[in-house]
Amino acid sequence: MKKGKLTTASGRPYSEFENSMTTGARGPVLLQDYFLHEDMAHFNRERIPERVVHAKGTGIFGIFTVTHDITQYTKAKIFSKIGKQTKLFARFSIVSGEKGGADSERDARGFALKFYTEDGNWDLVGNNTPVFFIKDPKKFSHFIHTQKRDPMTNCKSPTMMWDFYSLNPETLHQVIILMSDRGTPYSYRNMDGFGSHTFSLINKNNERVWVKFHFKTMQGIKNFTEKEANEMKGIDLDHAQRDMVNAIAKNDFPKWAMKIQVMTEEQAKTFKWNPFDLTKVCQHKDFPLMDVGIMELNEIPENYFRDVEQAAFAPAHVVDGIGYSPDKVLQGRLLSYPDAQRYRLGANYEQIPVNQCPYAVANYQRDGFMQTGDNGGSNPNYRPNSFDEIVADENYKEPPMVLESTAADWFDRNENDDDHYTQPGLLYRNAMTEQDRKNLVSNIVSSMKGITGMKKDEIIHRQLCHFLRVDNQLGMAVAKGLGVTIDEKSMTHSK
Repeated sequence: MKKGKLTTASGRPYSEFENSMTTGARGPVLLQDYFLHEDMAHFNRERIPERVVHAKGTGIFGIFTVTHDITQYTKAKIFSKIGKQTKLFARFSIVSGEKGGADSERDARGFALKFYTEDGNWDLVGNNTPVFFIKDPKKFSHFIHTQKRDPMTNCKSPTMMWDFYSLNPETLHQVIILMSDRGTPYSYRNMDGFGSHTFSLINKNNERVWVKFHFKTMQGIKNFTEKEANEMKGIDLDHAQRDMVNAIAKNDFPKWAMKIQVMTEEQAKTFKWNPFDLTKVCQHKDFPLMDVGIMELNEIPENYFRDVEQAAFAPAHVVDGIGYSPDKVLQGRLLSYPDAQRYRLGANYEQIPVNQCPYAVANYQRDGFMQTGDNGGSNPNYRPNSFDEIVADENYKEPPMVLESTAADWFDRNENDDDHYTQPGLLYRNAMTEQDRKNLVSNIVSSMKGITGMKKDEIIHRQLCHFLRVDNQLGMAVAKGLGVTIDEKSMTHSK
């Protein structure tokens, strides 16, 4: 077993591994947190040539049509008037599986959208779940490692997975979704999509509100049971891909209704939970869904590699009227995703047709691998200069974001924010049917039975404690399925 001090790649001992440096406990991540960027940059380069995550996916072109007026909240041109249409590209994917994996694997599903707007491309890069497993980007690469392969056996490892979950109770909300039948969608057409993070909308008066984006499938939700998902692995590894292209080939164009939740800056200050915590939701009863428009997918790319494999999404790509928030994981993705695309596709990845903005682009970026444009022609490659007429338009300036603190430090992400159990409990009791709960328990038990090794009992007991805190019925049912007897003093394996 390797021992020693935690260090950077250059050998510098490093003291803070768990939390990113931020301006205040809820503030944005600082660029000077070098270890975060080093760790993520290295993580992005671990696989060649497929994507580190979201390796296998389905991509389709389509149209977004505005059906409701939200201009009181945003000046984004995509939403400027009812009836306005914007071309888009959507990519759905398996998150942790490899490119040759099965579409019916138990996993979160990527839900990435690229809108080709007049003010540039807007990428909304989310999942089919409203939350995620972690709430600090430093944990991202390590979480993904647990979903991949054991470094010794090269096999998927329930032990790694549940060890991480049990040591990070912030994962509970997403774990319960993943282990339910929502973790095995029947098809990409039959699942919802979410931006997941909290973003911001800015209107023509430079007023900011916080927003969450939802895409509700108009085909209806449909999931596999675990038995059906496992059977499909032996029938068609590409079931979701085939389902999508076959539907569109028959002119059965899938649609989603875009909706938003809006929260004012004042409401965010008094909200029960941290509104920038990716493991939490804003409940609909408090922040109702508002209709925005309809997304229709209707065009199969004629060349999969050209358009789907080379499609590059990054949540950093927003447009005027849509902005970021202090969500720590979002802040980490702002650097990590474009870095992954530059590594995978080159510095000029946005010149690839599927990624290219169809409107005017003017900057001083030159040269590099796969330069396919005019490379700026004879124009200056520096600024300021006396020869061109490229201007910085002050009309696109965002209002300042008021921070809660000016103290730069590594804040414990769970200090005064450690309620990891209430929302998963509400999900289990209020949003699931009795059959959903039975299937959830069965799926959890099936997965946790794969835990092996010296730490098996420790991991199982630790995770059962979390489930019991979510809901006593859930914890007891999982314990019974695992053959663990729970009494007031201890948990022991039944004979």
